Amino acid sequence: MAEPRTTTRQPRTTPRPMTGTRRTKALAGLAGSGGRGRRPGVVSAAVLAVVVLTVLLVPLLVPLDEQAVDLGAKLLPPSADHPFGTDEVGRDLLLRCVYGLRVSLLVGAVAALVATVVGTAVGALAGALGGWADRVVMRVVDLFSSVPHLLLGIFVVAMFRPGVWPVIASIAVTHWLSTARIVRAEVLSLRSRPFVDAAVSGGSSRLRIAVRHLLPGVLPQAGLAAVLMVPHAIWHESALSFLGLGLPTHQASLGNMVQAARGSLLAGDWWPTLFPGLFIIVPTLAVAGLAAAWRDRLSPRRRSELTL
Repeated sequence: MAEPRTTTRQPRTTPRPMTGTRRTKALAGLAGSGGRGRRPGVVSAAVLAVVVLTVLLVPLLVPLDEQAVDLGAKLLPPSADHPFGTDEVGRDLLLRCVYGLRVSLLVGAVAALVATVVGTAVGALAGALGGWADRVVMRVVDLFSSVPHLLLGIFVVAMFRPGVWPVIASIAVTHWLSTARIVRAEVLSLRSRPFVDAAVSGGSSRLRIAVRHLLPGVLPQAGLAAVLMVPHAIWHESALSFLGLGLPTHQASLGNMVQAARGSLLAGDWWPTLFPGLFIIVPTLAVAGLAAAWRDRLSPRRRSELTL
């Protein structure tokens, strides 16, 4: 008598095709995750819009001089007349914070733009040329990277009188390095693409390939690097001003205000330090959140998930 044959069912190794219901649920899950991923970006954009409107409108709606000294009203706590209180010489802290934030945003935006242009040009040149030119350029980048940013920035501003443009120059000199590395890596990745090989086979020069094919591909990453650089530039300017090497002490600057309020904080007066510190932290967090949302949209892994 033949023995009964027993068979074991092997686990299915290939996924079953999605039915209409499963596909609908999967697409709904992707849409929900995309919505959740966009919420921090929307909140950051809203906060940044409020900050920009505050910087633009408050000086117009409150026609007071931020430099006006009133020794009879020094170190007043927040009130209806002075929502942020007054500083050690009776100046209105709200106006001074707004004017200080205006300077910080100006310095951060201009310095980030200059550093991004320089870093994009250097990184694209190194990646497009390759060979010994790439090695020389990257060794120069490594040389600058070996010096701490703040120390190099202090060296740059020490050669000039305190002002906005020396601070912008010091930030641009110390912050183009990361952009150059990012752009170079992106260019090296693009050089292996089929459309670049086709352009080379068609007889295009290296300059034409770099301008027509490589540079447009790195612009989104360069723009993201510029946005991420703005918070660093704001902190860098505040640090230099706090050390007395940035903007002149009489000019409204968030770093100068925090430095001048140290004695008041020890005496128990918290508002001259709190509000300038918040004006430094909140805009930088908003810009960083907006850049993080942009980075998520540029991520290759996320793009592949959304296109499945």
